[in-house]
Amino acid sequence: MKKTLIVLVGPTGIGKTSTAIKIAQHFKSEIISSDSRQVYKELSIGTAVPETEELQSCKHHFIQTHSIHEDYNASIFEFEALKLLENLFQKHEVVVMTGGSMLYIDALCNGIDDIPTVDKEIRDALVKKFESEGLDGLRLQLKKIDPEYYAEVDLKNPKRILHALEISIMTGKPYSSFRTKEKKTRPFRIIKIGINTDRQALYSRINQRVDIMLQKGLIEEAKNVYSHKGINSLNTVGYKELFSFFDGEISEDEAVELIKKNTRNYARKQLSWFRRDKTITWFEPEQSDEIINYLDAKLNEN
Repeated sequence: MKKTLIVLVGPTGIGKTSTAIKIAQHFKSEIISSDSRQVYKELSIGTAVPETEELQSCKHHFIQTHSIHEDYNASIFEFEALKLLENLFQKHEVVVMTGGSMLYIDALCNGIDDIPTVDKEIRDALVKKFESEGLDGLRLQLKKIDPEYYAEVDLKNPKRILHALEISIMTGKPYSSFRTKEKKTRPFRIIKIGINTDRQALYSRINQRVDIMLQKGLIEEAKNVYSHKGINSLNTVGYKELFSFFDGEISEDEAVELIKKNTRNYARKQLSWFRRDKTITWFEPEQSDEIINYLDAKLNEN
């Protein structure tokens, strides 16, 4: 049997963790988390880190391994996950990866371009420009430096515009020149499984999940990291809305409704991304037995 990475995807709140555990237990294997926020030690409730008994039922990797104060991104994840897989495949024929971070999944499956590390002085200068001139100033600069990327980037996303400018200024080359979009070959087979359900059922799951997070202490968790609210790792659904509540900009009820709304929006974004990948085979959340039967059949193919 060829070494195989099973990639389980789906929108947030759909039940990927429990399904991944069943798959990993069936194959007596381990799980790699491809969630860009579960990697942080200080965050657990708002990132839906698996429960203690779930973590004990099956070995997980990349769960609460880094601090929110550390730089962590898809490129670092690709490097670390590939290194980990080398070791895991020495003792397992199959490894399971699950999570909802599209860029992390794409980085491990297809590779990420070798974009250089950004110089801190350049970053600081651009942040100051952003603070003084706003997003319009950065857009205009990007349009001059890299019109190709300007034509395709989300012009409402300051983080992406800043990153493109950082790379372009530091290297003297347009950011688009580093984005070859060439798929890298991997020394293992990849089988992708998706789980999803109808929209109303998904939205109901999401709303209920947020309510459970609040019962578990999400507001207190957000208060514990509130003093660091400006860092990138906390610019995420579930925390930024509560920070606005703490700042007196909105009420607690408004913050809760915003978390639910923004989580639903994120789920739609995830599904749009995953549906472009025609190699994903889709199932309903309760079809874990059917998923395992499908995987057994696929793994036995020549």
